Amino acid sequence: MATLLTPNVFFQSSWLEAAVEFGGAHRDGGGGEDWSLEDLRDPLDFGRFVDELVAAALPESPRKPGYVKCTYLWIVEGDVVLGSLAIRHELNDFGLNEGGHIGYSVRPSARRRGHASKALNDALPVARELGISRVLVTCDEDNAGSRATIEKNSGLYEDSRNGKRRYWINTH
Repeated sequence: MATLLTPNVFFQSSWLEAAVEFGGAHRDGGGGEDWSLEDLRDPLDFGRFVDELVAAALPESPRKPGYVKCTYLWIVEGDVVLGSLAIRHELNDFGLNEGGHIGYSVRPSARRRGHASKALNDALPVARELGISRVLVTCDEDNAGSRATIEKNSGLYEDSRNGKRRYWINTH
């Protein structure tokens, strides 16, 4: 079964294969919005990308306006990257209304096998270690799969804002 791992250059080939499967669609929890897929084919650039993801959790790391400290993790089974997950350490206005603490995505070929549910479940103790006692997790109104994932992990629906369903999950 898949586990959450810190991003690592070892997974470059599999990460690239997963990224291609998304066909340019936004990957929740993926990070690296400023990196092109073409650039990330270069091992040196991929190494810098991985370093950037890992550094995003550090308080001293520079951030773009509107970004908060974030722990990025990859959903991995064996040597295959199945997806990504991000734990935002705090909520700004965007996070509170739409983004939430935890975002995740699973590559299309690995969906509907429980990977997202397990990844979200495995992320809860990590969030607790970061001092977050309740996480906000959101999904698009029409994303039945993500809704089921959140509800399977004891997500309590609060409301919907800007097309996003908002759920709270206790981390302890």
